[in-house]
Amino acid sequence: MSRFGITKSGFILCVGVGVFLFAFIDKNSDGRGGEKFVPEIKECGFYPEELCTALFKGKSAAPSIGNVCQASIPPPRGEGPVCLQHPTNCSKIIMDLHFITKPLSAEEANFSLAYILTIHKDLDMFVKLITAIYAPQNIYCIHIDEKSPKAFERAVRKLASCFQNMFISSKQVSVVYAGFSRLQADLNCMEDLVRSNAQWSYVLNLCGQDFPIKTNKEIIQYLKSKWNGKNLTPGVTQPPHIQYRTRVSYKEFVHLEKSYVYPTTTEKHSPPHNITLYFGTAYYALTLEFVNFVLSDTRARDLLQWSRDTYSPDEHYWVTLNRLKDAPGATPDAQWEGNIRAIKWKDQEGSSHSGCHGHYVRNICVYGLGDLQWLTKSPHLFANKFDLGRYPLVLDCLERHYRLKVLKQAEVVLEPHWYFQADQHFNMNKVYV
Repeated sequence: MSRFGITKSGFILCVGVGVFLFAFIDKNSDGRGGEKFVPEIKECGFYPEELCTALFKGKSAAPSIGNVCQASIPPPRGEGPVCLQHPTNCSKIIMDLHFITKPLSAEEANFSLAYILTIHKDLDMFVKLITAIYAPQNIYCIHIDEKSPKAFERAVRKLASCFQNMFISSKQVSVVYAGFSRLQADLNCMEDLVRSNAQWSYVLNLCGQDFPIKTNKEIIQYLKSKWNGKNLTPGVTQPPHIQYRTRVSYKEFVHLEKSYVYPTTTEKHSPPHNITLYFGTAYYALTLEFVNFVLSDTRARDLLQWSRDTYSPDEHYWVTLNRLKDAPGATPDAQWEGNIRAIKWKDQEGSSHSGCHGHYVRNICVYGLGDLQWLTKSPHLFANKFDLGRYPLVLDCLERHYRLKVLKQAEVVLEPHWYFQADQHFNMNKVYV
């Protein structure tokens, strides 16, 4: 069950009266163990802790029960009872959404991370993501797609205004899947982050369908122990079957209803400065020194200009620059090393994973309940993709599991509002067998 709705997961805007609506509700837990059970569900979305525990343990009965429940839940656009009018009550938002308000250890306080979040819809999903990754010593740049509904943008701006270390990108673009605009969105945020003068060590990028599976402390320890000032840009020399992306010129078609990238017949010349192109993930962990290099180096600027009419340039730009031997924190000989994202690719079914328990979109698994055990055992920092509308209990369970792990690792006195507390409206009869 989402924190944005009493009967359904979601968010509404009181547009007619100029009111921004944040409807919320706490998660439910009765604190019992992980026995196998058959719940008699009175309200899908309200669930006992045992359901999530069973799913994480890979119990076969639990996913089928959950999937039946999820099928009856509409996408997260439901109603809720609380309207917060201008001025926004930030103290209430911070408390009700369970934001963690101080560093949880000295190690975390002394190692700040920067985040770039590129979003375009699904406010409830965004709130789950930002409350999970938020720490007061970090800094967050949010890029909102220029095509996003204005009500959505206003709501995100309202939430961001409650935090000194969270802001909206000063430049917004209409993001097109596989287009240059996706790369430009990250660069816009990088410019803002550098200008902020915040003392961050690494920047990581996220999209609206990501969720963390490693805590802030675990991310820091991974970056310090495994990489120690090096950039994470998994990838290899551009393989032949990917060369179509940079062989001809591509253009973006931007429209509110449908946007896409399409090829032209114009052939492209070779990359500038005899740079060898690499192909890899669009997700990264980059040092502040490397970001400054990207924004100022002549080769980086020329490669950026050359990449403007390529297909999915974010999958070659970062990894290519990070293979330059003189780039700060470069990894010239690296290949696919780096646990950035847990992704179940369709063509890797049977090898790196046993299958997708949700459904595939562009050959990437949108996780279902049966994927929870695999996710919690993954060595990666984040996971992609999630669909809160179709599989709400996946994120509800993962969110609760994640928060409990965060609090267990804390080395400070815990605040009561950091916990997802039991909801008074809990209404589920359980039969234990």
